Amino acid sequence: MLREWLRKICFGLPLVLLNAMMFVALGHVNSALAADAIDFSKAPKAGEQVAQKLILENLPAQAIQYWIYLPKNYTASDTSKKWPVMLFLHGAGESGSDLEKVKKHGPPKLVGTLPELEQFIVVSPQATETQRPVFERWDAGELQALVEHILKTTHSDKDRVYLTGLSMGGFGSWRLAAKQPTLFAAVVPVCGGGKAEYGEAIKSLPIWTFHGDADSVVPLKATTEMVEAIRAAGGQPKLTVYPGVGHDSWTATYNNPELYKWLLEQHR
Repeated sequence: MLREWLRKICFGLPLVLLNAMMFVALGHVNSALAADAIDFSKAPKAGEQVAQKLILENLPAQAIQYWIYLPKNYTASDTSKKWPVMLFLHGAGESGSDLEKVKKHGPPKLVGTLPELEQFIVVSPQATETQRPVFERWDAGELQALVEHILKTTHSDKDRVYLTGLSMGGFGSWRLAAKQPTLFAAVVPVCGGGKAEYGEAIKSLPIWTFHGDADSVVPLKATTEMVEAIRAAGGQPKLTVYPGVGHDSWTATYNNPELYKWLLEQHR
């Protein structure tokens, strides 16, 4: 019954999107209740992941909250060094108002402990509007405003802004890259998917995408179809498939030193 209802309201969406929406509808969304209040008043500090909130104007959300990590060697007084920026988009389970949940997986979990991440300013926003369809929770306008804010307020390199995300954030990465292809130097979608029509828009972007071949939440086909669409448009995306791995293809991906080495080789 739920599948038929989703088909009626989401007519035209690919089957993989409907399946993933069912997964979320059946409970893979965190509680809307926030945890204890988080201090947003602290200024970003080298070697520390700090909660921030950006007030937005003329956009669907009034504000976007996020974590920012400045590398341990980041020096506020040294304006000559420009740091690469990594924008990380979380999965459906970390949506809501409890910003602590964003640190459950990926770069915001690993900062401070994984040496390779000391080469990046890591920005990890939260999709707070849980009433939107799961594949629209990452709003391109809001994320662009956040990236522009980071570029203005930190010693960051506008030609080395990297986009990555897992599951819902993987879908968001494909979608945001297609809407803002000139904003990013490279894109790393993990266990996500998108629309074949994105291929033309992102054919020139360096892309490395990852997926487990035993993923029952977002099937591998969601990624391979994107890769095929980009290649058909003339692009050359990289694809890594993990044999026997289910939905959690992000642990191996974000712990892989070769990923960060490859990212740093990419410039806009």
